[in-house]
Amino acid sequence: MRRREFIALLGGGAVGWPLLGLAQQPTMRVIGFLNTSRPYPLVLNEFHSGLAEIGYHEGQNVLIEYRWAEGHYDRLPGLAAELVGRRVDVLVAVGGSNAGTAARAATSTIPIVALIGGDPVELGLAASYSRPGGNVTGVAQLVVAAEQKRLELLHELVPSAKTIAYLVNPAGPNARRQIQDSVSQEHRLGVKIPVLRAGSDDDFEPIFARIAQERIGALLVGADPFFFMQRDQLVALSNRHALPTMYFFREFATAGGLISYGTRLIEGYRQLGVYTGKVLKGANPADCRSPNNPRKSNWSSISRRQRRSVSNPRWRCSPAPTS
Repeated sequence: MRRREFIALLGGGAVGWPLLGLAQQPTMRVIGFLNTSRPYPLVLNEFHSGLAEIGYHEGQNVLIEYRWAEGHYDRLPGLAAELVGRRVDVLVAVGGSNAGTAARAATSTIPIVALIGGDPVELGLAASYSRPGGNVTGVAQLVVAAEQKRLELLHELVPSAKTIAYLVNPAGPNARRQIQDSVSQEHRLGVKIPVLRAGSDDDFEPIFARIAQERIGALLVGADPFFFMQRDQLVALSNRHALPTMYFFREFATAGGLISYGTRLIEGYRQLGVYTGKVLKGANPADCRSPNNPRKSNWSSISRRQRRSVSNPRWRCSPAPTS
């Protein structure tokens, strides 16, 4: 054999060996992760913990493709379509109902696991709790449904407030319901509840200036992923104006806010990871059941599983009564 042919043969073999080894390795599963907000390590770690309970570890036996809308809800359809185009094995949609509806619109075949704050039946993500159908499973924290209770608690905490402002994101999926509920609550509680609309962080300063000018007595922050993303700014403004403010997740209270009432977001993310792992192992979305209620189908409602709590860093509070 000539020397030149021998070198060429060695070169061909050097390329072929690693390719043969790669072909023998199993294909790693891929999760598409769609979020309306920006990365938040605390809750993301809980999602990874849920995955680990089922035996999945990022970078070892599963890959995760992340897409963050950073509060721009209009980006969600494009980001969801991008993940579908990547042919992910399961699509995780978190950060509010908008992510879930965008994922559902992008695919009817890829399993979807969603964490939402509204009712999946009302949002069209499930036909019913008992017979959801379709390709969507997930956790419904029903954060919006607890707004009435938050308003009642705020009214009890600040009985002298004749006006309680209601901060709503007009671009949010629950804005219409929130605005309608404010009217009925005015008559029931006997207080004025003006709706203040904020769709960007530039809206906050003028809103709080108006609150101070009109001497509004308290503020209820409506449940919305954008407000959660901007919680530090909202808490700082409320504290600067000495405005009693009620929030929807305890992360506001731990950031220095007065009080919050709602479900535990980290618990929702952990269970989201568990459901995602089960789907990766072949579970049908309609067969994922709440561990605390075997009769429930795929949508696990955390607030109905007695996960409500009152968080207040300044006072020692007992857990709120559960229904």
